[in-house]
Amino acid sequence: QVQLVESGGGLVQAGGSLRLSCAASAGTFNNLHGTWFRQAPGKEREFVGSIRASWSGSSTDYADSVKGRFSIFRDNAKNTVYLQMNSLKPEDTAVYYCAAKIGAYSRTYTGYAYWGQGTQVTVSS
Repeated sequence: QVQLVESGGGLVQAGGSLRLSCAASAGTFNNLHGTWFRQAPGKEREFVGSIRASWSGSSTDYADSVKGRFSIFRDNAKNTVYLQMNSLKPEDTAVYYCAAKIGAYSRTYTGYAYWGQGTQVTVSS
């Protein structure tokens, strides 16, 4: 059973940066698709970005709303996936969730078996 532990959320001013971490407790993140989702109050959980498993090419995929501002990378030695968030906007305020899955890549959260506990990101204007 893979457990994911997130860290790095907090309060930041618009235009600032934050880095979220997602560490896997078992197995290797290298073999899983690692994806970040977020959920703002009263809204559905939405896809933010992914890094595909190494056997799938380790390519990244981003939602249009964050493309060019956010980046995802993986440190295999630390078994951790990171979400680097730059040029943050108030509309980025949400609880951010790390998730992982095996098998086919998907942007849909219902396909993910492993989840972190979520971390709050608040961007003030």
